[in-house]
Amino acid sequence: MQLEALKLIEDIRDAAEFALEATGDLNLNDYLENRLVRQAVERNLQIIGEAANKLNKLAPDVAERIGDIARIVAFRNILVHGYDMLDHEIVWQVVQDELPTLVERSKELLSKGPGLDQ
Repeated sequence: MQLEALKLIEDIRDAAEFALEATGDLNLNDYLENRLVRQAVERNLQIIGEAANKLNKLAPDVAERIGDIARIVAFRNILVHGYDMLDHEIVWQVVQDELPTLVERSKELLSKGPGLDQ
């Protein structure tokens, strides 16, 4: 179980870092005008939500240390099922305000290695 949990945390970290890198030099207007970047970011946010959901089912005590898993999964559901109602400014805010913390928490958990539930 520990290796699968670590893989899911790595997926979260990787997707979050990608979204941050993809938006690194952009401002909100640049982001809004760049469909390719928006869709890449949205896809990686979906990956984060799916990995968080799986982690929560596999190791809820570990998932709890990632952050507000319920909000992460709910946001993924909006991206997937409510794409037609998506507010790109909210996505931008999530990337700017939430992903840096998510990356740090993921790295902390990954640094514990297979004994991450200790």
